[in-house]
Amino acid sequence: MAKEKRPNFLVIVADDLGFSDISPFGGEIRTPNLAKLAEKSIRFTDFHAAAACSPSRAMIMTGTDHHIAGLGNLIEWTNISGQNDPNGTMSTAPQRGMPGYEGYLNESVVALPEMLRDAGYLTLMAGKWHLGLTPERGPKARGFERSFAHLPACSNHYAFEPQLQGGDGIPEFMTMSFIALHTEDGEYVRKLPEGWYSSDGYGAKMLQYLKERHEQKDERPFFGYLPFTAPHWPLQAPQEYIQHYRGVYDDGPDKLRERRLERLKELGMIPKDVEPHPVVADEVKKWDEMTPEEKAKSARAMECFAGMVECIDANVGKAVNFLEETGELDNTFVCFLSDNGAEGAAYEAYPIVQGSMIQHLKNYYNNSLENLGNYDSFIWYGPRWAQAATAPSRLYKAYTTEGGVRVPFMAKFPKEFDNDKNGGSITNAFSTVMDLAPSILDMAGVKHPAPTYRGREVVKMRGSSMVPFAAGKQDQIHTGDFVCGWETCGRAAVRFGKWKMVYIPRPRGPERWQLYDLSVDPGEVHDLAEKDPERLRMMSKLWDQYVLETGVIPLNPALGNWIAATEEQMPENVWMEYEYWKDGARDEPEKFTRHPPRFKRTVKQF
Repeated sequence: MAKEKRPNFLVIVADDLGFSDISPFGGEIRTPNLAKLAEKSIRFTDFHAAAACSPSRAMIMTGTDHHIAGLGNLIEWTNISGQNDPNGTMSTAPQRGMPGYEGYLNESVVALPEMLRDAGYLTLMAGKWHLGLTPERGPKARGFERSFAHLPACSNHYAFEPQLQGGDGIPEFMTMSFIALHTEDGEYVRKLPEGWYSSDGYGAKMLQYLKERHEQKDERPFFGYLPFTAPHWPLQAPQEYIQHYRGVYDDGPDKLRERRLERLKELGMIPKDVEPHPVVADEVKKWDEMTPEEKAKSARAMECFAGMVECIDANVGKAVNFLEETGELDNTFVCFLSDNGAEGAAYEAYPIVQGSMIQHLKNYYNNSLENLGNYDSFIWYGPRWAQAATAPSRLYKAYTTEGGVRVPFMAKFPKEFDNDKNGGSITNAFSTVMDLAPSILDMAGVKHPAPTYRGREVVKMRGSSMVPFAAGKQDQIHTGDFVCGWETCGRAAVRFGKWKMVYIPRPRGPERWQLYDLSVDPGEVHDLAEKDPERLRMMSKLWDQYVLETGVIPLNPALGNWIAATEEQMPENVWMEYEYWKDGARDEPEKFTRHPPRFKRTVKQF
C-alpha cells in the first residue's frame, strides 16, 4: 500500500497591510490572486498578530509568545528609545540586555523550519527575516535549506543607497534601514540583481525554488515561507501598478474609510450596526485643512501604497498558480496574513526624524508629486489613511488596540483536513499567529520536541492547532479559558473570551487600564472599567499571569513592578548584535561589530 503523501505548506506574510486593504476583506485594491485563493479559504475576522513586525514573525516561527522567543520588542526600538516614541519620553532601557529581548530567535525556542527539516521536509524561504541580523542567526541557521532573506526591518524596495554618493552621513533614524541587506543560503548577497524590486524579487525566488524542486523530482513535501517587506514604507512600487489608482483616492481618507466600512458590512465581516472608533490623528491636518498640493501628494502616497499591495498579489499568484499547474495545490496548506495593523505613524512629528532625517530626504530623494513611488522617493502615508484600513478598530500598528493587532488572515486547508464547507467561508473564531505552527505540525504529523531539542531546553508552544476547527470537529480554535496577552513598547492588552483590557500611554490613551466587551463594541469605543471594576480586577490578574509566564519587561509602572535599568544596561545604541550599516561592513564581513552579551542567557521554564 502506497504511503500517504504528506501536505505541503505555503505561508505568505505582508508587512504593515491593513485589515481591509485586499479585496477579499473589503478593499478596492486589485488583488485577483488573493480573491481567487479566498474562494477556497476560510477568512478570519478575529485573527490577531502582535502589534509590530518581528514579534509577529517570531510567533509564526515558534508558536509561542514573542517575549519568550527573543523578540520581546523590536530590537531597533529597544536599542534606541526614541525610535517608537514621538515624545521621546519612553525609555526602553529596562529591556536592554534582558532575556527575551535579544533581538533574534533565542535558544529557548525551536523554529518551525527546524522541526520540519528534521521530519524530512524541504524548507524554503524568500523575503523578510528580521529575526536575527547575522548569518549565525539567519534562516539557514534556523532550519531553512534554501533561503533568500532580507535581514533588517525594512529598506528601500529598489535597493537605492544614496549614501554611496557621499555626503553628510546617515541620519540616526535610518541607520537600521538604509541597506537592503540580504543573505542567500547563509551567505551575504554582495549585489542584488539589476532592476531589483523587493516583491518581484521574492516572488521570483520562491518560484525558482519551487521549480527546482519540481524539475529535480524532489519527492519531499515542502514548507515555503514567503514574507514580503511591502507595503512597509518607503512607499514605492512599479509605476505600472501605481497608475491603476490615479484619482481613486482624491476624496481623501475619510471617504475611503466610509467605503471600506460599507463593503465590510456587505461581506458580513463586521456587524451592520458597528460603531467605528473615531479617527485619532491630531498630529496631522484634516483633509479639508490641506492645500491642493498637500491633498495631491497625500492621495498619491495612497496610490503608491495600493500599487505595492497589487504587486504583492501578482507575486502570490506566481507561486500559487505554479502549484495549481503542477497538481500540488490541493495538497498544500496556503495562508495569507499581515504581520500587524496598518502603519499609521506620522514620522514627521518624531524628534528623531526632524532635522537631520528631513534634510537627508531633501538632499538625496525626489519627493515631487510626479516622482512619488519611484526608487528615489521616500514617503509614508500617516495615521488617517492607516485608520481607513483598520476601521472599525481603534488606532494602528504599534498599539495593542484592535487596530494594531487584528489583521487579515485567510487559510486554504489541504483536502485531507478540510470539511468541504470552508471554501469562501467567513468565521469570527478567535485565533492568533501562534496557532500557525501548531496547525502546520499537526497536519505534517510532527510532534513538538519540548522540553528538549538537540541537547538544549526549549519551551512548548502556546498556540493551538486549527485543524480540528477546519475539519468541522470543533466550533472554536481555543478553549473558553484561553488567555491571550499583548505588549509592545509600553502598550499592553489581555483578552479573555469577549473581554479585552487595554493599556495605552499618553497621548494616544489615558495611561490606565480600559475595559471593552468586543462582542458589542469591536471598535473599543466604550470603556467599561468604571462600570465593572470587579471584571477589571479579574482581567488584571490575568495580565499579571501573562507577564509571569512570558517574561514581559513592563515599561510603565501600571503594567507591573518597575524594573530599574542598571548603568550597564542603560546606554543606547549598543544592544544590536552587530551594526551592519558601518562603512565597508557588508563588503568585508570581518568589520562587522559584534557586541558581547552582558547578561547570561537563561532558559525560561514556562
